[in-house]
Amino acid sequence: MVSRRWAYVRIMTGTILGGVFGFYVMHRVESSYKERRKEELKKYEKEMERRQKE
Repeated sequence: MVSRRWAYVRIMTGTILGGVFGFYVMHRVESSYKERRKEELKKYEKEMERRQKE
């Protein structure tokens, strides 16, 4: 019985830690993606501003 209980504990712990790790990774990916998009938008706006002045 002890080994079965230990197996359940390991499965639950792995599931919870895996979910937390997955959430963290996706949060980092999303944050870096948003930052990259902001930079691209700034470049685009500067380019459009430059073209309008010409």
